[in-house]
Amino acid sequence: MKNSKWLQALVVSVLTMMLVAPIVRAAEPAAPVRVSPQTSYGAIVGVLTDSAKLPVARATVTAVRVDGTAIRATVSGSDGVYSFADLSPGAWSISAKVDGLPEVVAPEMIVVASKATRYDIVMNVPATAPAPATAPAMVAGTAPAPTAPLGLQAPEAAPEVDNETPFAFADLTWMNATPRNKAPAFDTKFFTPDIRLDVNYMYDNNHPQDHTIVGATESFRSGEFQVEQISFGGDFHWENVRARILTMYGLFGTTTPRNDASSGNIGGVGQWDLQDAYKYVSEANAGYHFDVNHGLNIDAGIFVSYIGLFSYYNFDNWTYQPSYVSSNTPWFFNGIRIQWFPTNKLKIEPWIINGWQSYARFNGHLGFGGQILWQPTGSFKLVLNNYGVGEDNLQNFPPGEIINGVPVNFAKTSRFHTDDSIEVKYYDNPNNGNGISKMAFTFTADAGCQYGGGITCTHGVNKSNFLGAMAYNRWWFHNDLYAITVGGGFMNNPGRYLTLLPPIDGASASTGTPYFTEVPGQGAFMYDGTVNFQYMPKDWITWWSEVGYRHSNIPYFAGTGGVTPPYGNNGSPADYTCNSGATSGSNSLTQATASCAGNGGVWFPDLRDEEFKVSFGVMVKF
Repeated sequence: MKNSKWLQALVVSVLTMMLVAPIVRAAEPAAPVRVSPQTSYGAIVGVLTDSAKLPVARATVTAVRVDGTAIRATVSGSDGVYSFADLSPGAWSISAKVDGLPEVVAPEMIVVASKATRYDIVMNVPATAPAPATAPAMVAGTAPAPTAPLGLQAPEAAPEVDNETPFAFADLTWMNATPRNKAPAFDTKFFTPDIRLDVNYMYDNNHPQDHTIVGATESFRSGEFQVEQISFGGDFHWENVRARILTMYGLFGTTTPRNDASSGNIGGVGQWDLQDAYKYVSEANAGYHFDVNHGLNIDAGIFVSYIGLFSYYNFDNWTYQPSYVSSNTPWFFNGIRIQWFPTNKLKIEPWIINGWQSYARFNGHLGFGGQILWQPTGSFKLVLNNYGVGEDNLQNFPPGEIINGVPVNFAKTSRFHTDDSIEVKYYDNPNNGNGISKMAFTFTADAGCQYGGGITCTHGVNKSNFLGAMAYNRWWFHNDLYAITVGGGFMNNPGRYLTLLPPIDGASASTGTPYFTEVPGQGAFMYDGTVNFQYMPKDWITWWSEVGYRHSNIPYFAGTGGVTPPYGNNGSPADYTCNSGATSGSNSLTQATASCAGNGGVWFPDLRDEEFKVSFGVMVKF
């Protein structure tokens, strides 16, 4: 019986094999390409990234042999890396796919035995693209891939022709006072950085022994390499909330605040030394964007003024040293700015500010003003700036001080100023080879005055007004690789209220100096001319050289003897200095002469009526 049962089991097993084997063979996939044992496999490896250069995780990557005899699939890791290590030699095609987004197909590539082929794939998808629902189960032990926060992703691409964003309808980077970067080097939905570096060398033909250049807000030291500006910061923008912060280091960190008479404790307004508080800040403001018309922005803080056409930042400008109309008018305001864009070609911008380039408020009234900017085409710009009401004079004299026989109260003096410019591009031929690719010109006219408290705009011994203009023409060559700008202007300033105070013995706008008084009725007439050459191999860098001449009807520019007393500044810039270097203790020349009789007499700075300057440098903006 035992043998019978064994025989039955054998018969059943044989029959089962005969019936099942054909079915199993039918279900098997096609046989792979036969490779001899002596043939090695090749590999394809790479990294998947998105347009912001962030890794794309959990994307399905497929490798297909071009002759259709083999296929492989894998999933990219959290670092975006994918790999195929067992590909037979020959031609293969790679594709990558994330659910709900277009598939990316790489060009055909050849796999070589015993070698790895590197191929990185850029997918036009955001970093937080949805991952395949089955991805976690496809690779055992794979942790969820980290994704970049929404604010750190690259912003959506702008339309080819943007008629909604203000002034985005054309390329306006040719304009003076406008950065020529056509797009930021790096950008996210939350933050757009702004990084600037400005280094120069200047040679003043007057050879001032203290290396000091007088009368400019862009040129400060002669015969030395100097870092003019080191700035970093940028624009924050999220859900209509706006903020901009830009630091100000380098020479700008000292020279810009010293021209604000409101900011210091010594002779300034009040306490807490605003000059130090804001010394290393060029812009700091925050606000909100309302979706009204083409935009409505309300910002509060410190912001640039753009009165005088030229930008605060030299990288943006056609020349390095602008004329007096720009150099002697404000670079910044402190207050509230309202920007309304009724169309994408028009901006109306009211200001409510502390005063004329002042961190603090001088006297009884805030300053009011505004800008109207109209750019109807990509070749024309009209900008109108107006300012008034603010009582912007520091009260250095007792109320009722007799000046030129008239009682004067500076605290009751108001100011009005208008600044108007046009820019026109009258030639544009980017396909002109090494020839002229663009030509454009600018013209700016300024007028203003002070009135009240014994001071008048147009008549009398205490007349105090301002009239000036400047014009520039620029030629670009070799598809904008090079540019030459020629121009200049003049300034007539009876009362000298906008003439920059020379830094004699360390004098600032708040201290004043007896060597260059700014009394109503005293005149200052100056003119200048400039030739500038720029080499711009990339949007981010400018190499430049410049020749400039400036002239004044009064001694004003630093001569060979300089504007620094013997043995250095003595800490009393408001008083005359003795030739021993000691202060006389008085701003009266008669008293100073007596005081300095035993100290070598009264010292005087070496001031000249003209200046010839050669400069060159490099500027970078990211």
